Parts: sequence; structure tokens; C-alpha cells
Amino acid sequence: MSDEALRRVDELLTELVEQVETARTVPMSASVVLPRERVLDLLDELREVLPPEMAEARVILATRDQLLAEAQADAASARESANVAAEVMLADGRHRADELIHAAEVTAYETVEAGKAEHALLVSATGVHSSATAKAAEMHAEAEEYLRTMRDAADRYHDETLAEAQRYSMDVRNQADAYAAKLTADSEAYADHTLAELASTLQRAAATAEQGRLALAARRKRAGSEPDPLTDDSWTEAAVSA
Repeated sequence: MSDEALRRVDELLTELVEQVETARTVPMSASVVLPRERVLDLLDELREVLPPEMAEARVILATRDQLLAEAQADAASARESANVAAEVMLADGRHRADELIHAAEVTAYETVEAGKAEHALLVSATGVHSSATAKAAEMHAEAEEYLRTMRDAADRYHDETLAEAQRYSMDVRNQADAYAAKLTADSEAYADHTLAELASTLQRAAATAEQGRLALAARRKRAGSEPDPLTDDSWTEAAVSA
């Protein structure tokens, strides 16, 4: 709030205090007679020069719950997207592992069958029976080793895919939680700052009004007498209860 606006607030509050303190009392009552139009004009002008932060603070307080709800909805949507992505990655990893295992089993089966066929042909020849048996056993061992290797590779791929999906889901969930927390902290900090400025402005205005009231009382004391409101034709008959 600028110094000029503060001075204007001071002037308006001083005049309002003077209007009330110098008002003519109603006989047999605790009420006083005030010039309605002038008092309303002073109040309207005072409302115009008050800082706009008051309206902003009301808007922030009114929309704080909405901002928090939107942040929580965004976080929930991000979590849901992360879970869906993780499920897709996991399903893809499982499918790929199944394909690798199936391919290894088919290759191993074909290798074993070919070994058996070759073994049968070699066995039919008496002179090469021993070498045929050894060759068949070697091919069978190679087939089993290949199948074991492919199964191990499929298992590693499955484990890596699952771990990657879990890390991705955790990262997205942490980012969503951090975003929601930041929105909440920002809205609360802005509302607190605005209300603090408003409270400070009102305290300064109240202090200025009190100084004006004391100064007015001192001037009346020095003058030695109060003006007679009965001689002023501008006064209306609007009575304000004390």
C-alpha cells in the first residue's frame, strides 16, 4: 500500500472520528445525530482506498479447498497412469519371456530329435556304433545346455522388466506427491502472506486513527469549548445508536 493511500486512509479515519466525537447528542438518549450523507461518503471513499489484498485474500481462502482438490485429483490421475504403464510393461515382459522359453524348447526338441535320428542311423552301422552314441550324447547335452541358457535369459529379462516397471511406477508416484505438496504449500504461503500484509495495514490504519483522535481531543482542550452543532444547518436527523 502506497504512502499516499495510507495518508488518505488516515485523513478519512480522522474525519470519521471527528464526526462521531463532535456529533450532537440526542436528548434523553445515548445516541448522537450524524450527517448521514457525509458519513456514507467517507465510508465509500475509505473502502475504495483500502488495499486490494483484502479481496485477493478472500478469493484465495474461498478457492484454497478447490486448489487442494485439483492437486489431489492430478496426483491420483498420475498414480493411475503409472500403475497402468507398469502393468503394460510387466505383461510385455512376461509375454517376451514366454516367447523366449517356447523358442528354446522348440529348438531343443528339434536338436534332440535330430540327434536321435542321426544316432539311429549311426547305430545301424556296426563299425561306428561307439562314435554315434558319443555324438548323440554330446548333441543331447548341447540341447539341454541351450535350453537352460535360454531359460536363464528369459528369467533375467522378466526380472529386469518387472524391476523397471516398479521403478517407473515409484518415480511417477513420487513426482505426483511432490507436485500436490508444492501446490498445497504455495497456496497456504500466499494466503498467509496476504493476510499478514492486510493485518499490518489495518494495524497501521488503527494506530493512525487513534493518533488523530488524540490530536483532535488536544485541539478541543486547547480551544476551551466545543462547537455547537445546533447552529449547523447541514446536519440531518439521522440518529446513530452508540
